[in-house]
Amino acid sequence: MEKSEKPAMVSTVATINNSQIVVIENGEKKVAIKPICDALGVAYQGQIEKLKQDEILSSTVMPSMMVGADGKQREMQTIPFMFVFGWLFTINPKNVAPESKEAVIRYKKECYIALYEHFTELDDYLKYRTEISENIWEEVEEARDGFKFARTRLEALKTQFANARALTLADYKEQKSQMSIDFSAQSPQQSERALS
Repeated sequence: MEKSEKPAMVSTVATINNSQIVVIENGEKKVAIKPICDALGVAYQGQIEKLKQDEILSSTVMPSMMVGADGKQREMQTIPFMFVFGWLFTINPKNVAPESKEAVIRYKKECYIALYEHFTELDDYLKYRTEISENIWEEVEEARDGFKFARTRLEALKTQFANARALTLADYKEQKSQMSIDFSAQSPQQSERALS
C-alpha cells in the first residue's frame, strides 16, 4: 500500500490591499511572490529578476505548488516565509501602485525601527542596568552612612543612659551645687562687674 502524501497546510499571514497573503507549509513555510506583487501593484517580473540577482535571496526563490486566487493549484515562484519581510523592505515605494505607497513607506519605517531596536537593544539594556545599579548603590551608601550615624548615636545614648542610671544622690547634690558661669559670652567689663 502506497503512502499518501500529507496535504500542505495553508494559512493567511497578512492582507495587502484586500488580498490575502498565504503561507503554504509543507516541511518549510513558503510564500508565493506573485500575489504580493499584484497586491502592491509592483511589476512581478521585475521583482523576480531583482530576487534572482540578490546574493542572499537568489538561492531561496523556487517553484512550489500553491493555490491561486482562482482556487486552482498551480506552480508558483515562492520565497521562504522567513525572507519575505526582508524582500518587502527592498521594494521601492515609487514603484508600487499609488494606493500602496503609504503602506509600503510605513512598513519600511517600521523595519528601520525594528533594525535599530535589534542592534541597539543590548547596549540600551546595559546602560539601563548600569544606571539602575548606580542609583541603588547611592541609596545603599546613604543607608550605610545613616546606619553608621545611628549606631554611633545609639552607643552615645546607651552611655548617657548608663551614666544616668548610675547617678547617685551624692553625685546629684554635687552637680546641683556647682554654679556654672559662662565667661566666654561676656565682655571683659561684664566679667569685672560680675566679680565685684
